[in-house]
Amino acid sequence: MEAKNQENYSLTIPLVLNSGDVEQGQEEYTNNINNASFISTCFNCLNSLSGVGILSIPYALASGGWLSLILLFIIASSTFYTGLLIKRCMDADPTIRSYPDIGDRAFGKTGRMIVSITMNVEFYLVATGFLILESDNLSNLFPHVSFDISGTRIGLKHGFLILVAFILLPTSCFNSMSVLSYISASGVLASMLILGSIFWAGAFDHIGFHEKGKVINWNGLPSAISLYTFCYCAHPVFPTLYTSMRNQRQFSKVLFICFALCTVTYSLMAIIGYLMFGSKAESQITLNLPTHHISSRVAICTTLVTPIAKYALMLTPIVNTIETHFQSSCNKKLFNSIVRTILLISTVIVALSIPFFGYLMSLVGALLSATGSITIPCLCYLKISGIYKKNGIELVIVGFVVMIGLVVGVVGTYVSLVDIIHHL
Repeated sequence: MEAKNQENYSLTIPLVLNSGDVEQGQEEYTNNINNASFISTCFNCLNSLSGVGILSIPYALASGGWLSLILLFIIASSTFYTGLLIKRCMDADPTIRSYPDIGDRAFGKTGRMIVSITMNVEFYLVATGFLILESDNLSNLFPHVSFDISGTRIGLKHGFLILVAFILLPTSCFNSMSVLSYISASGVLASMLILGSIFWAGAFDHIGFHEKGKVINWNGLPSAISLYTFCYCAHPVFPTLYTSMRNQRQFSKVLFICFALCTVTYSLMAIIGYLMFGSKAESQITLNLPTHHISSRVAICTTLVTPIAKYALMLTPIVNTIETHFQSSCNKKLFNSIVRTILLISTVIVALSIPFFGYLMSLVGALLSATGSITIPCLCYLKISGIYKKNGIELVIVGFVVMIGLVVGVVGTYVSLVDIIHHL
């Protein structure tokens, strides 16, 4: 995705990767490849998996109840496995350099198109979610601000959303990936800071951890599993991380470490938030925090800064795709800026029309993350490896994971759309 960035979304663009030539005793199919160390790749992978999903994870647990944590671990295990399948696909054909390349290798131009569309729509909706997140938290932080344009009063959230769009306009026109990657370098730290601030608010700011919650909430399970899936939607960036490694045989270890750490972080945030606010947990945990405490302000301000830093990263792969399909005879820099501005305006319109962060991210998780991070890697691996022609335990496992992706996609998408339509 970033790029993932790809951030969340949870998004998820990698940080700056070390440049150089990979030396593995074999011929490479590219003359310009990165040379990232094990630690660097771990950090980049953690950044791609760490995103705004951490804000909605308590809401997901509140929707499904305590037993829904089992679903979190199932999704984490499934997406870790599909990450390994992406590695196997790339091992099978060293010419594969990106996620769309995997789709192309498996199913030709149709596969490339499906993968590309899934990625870019996901980036677009996550960028839209950033605007909603900013608007919601600014409204919570400054509830008495009013907006008037030519004598017409604008709603608080709408006013902040438009204000954020003006702030984002200059950053959305950045087209240097080196600059954007440095901007995104705060992703992992931001997630840790938010988790620590919220724990502090519960432990030392008189909020406490007194809510018991429900064991299971059957009606909320589809939303819960959709949001859990959204937290692990970094797969489009894995090929970039893989090709960047000095020792690509260690990539499986990178995935295990990063998925394990992120799952622990998500679980802690979910449990802490649910114990603090129970069924009253908002779609963003920061909206529950009393704004007069320093810890709450730290969490909210960190939440506000991160999307601003990463919004442009979400637009970059979309702009690159548009430039590839619509080669312009005019100045490339001008064309790039025009496309980014149009995309920004369109995300503002969508955010104003569907101002429901939780429901929108649930839709992204069910429709796009489940497809891009679970179903597509499995289907591509089946085709590239040819194991669909054989009977064996691996075929059963891959088939089971495909079923998880399809169930999450169909059920979660339906429930998310119903929720959005009901609240329009």
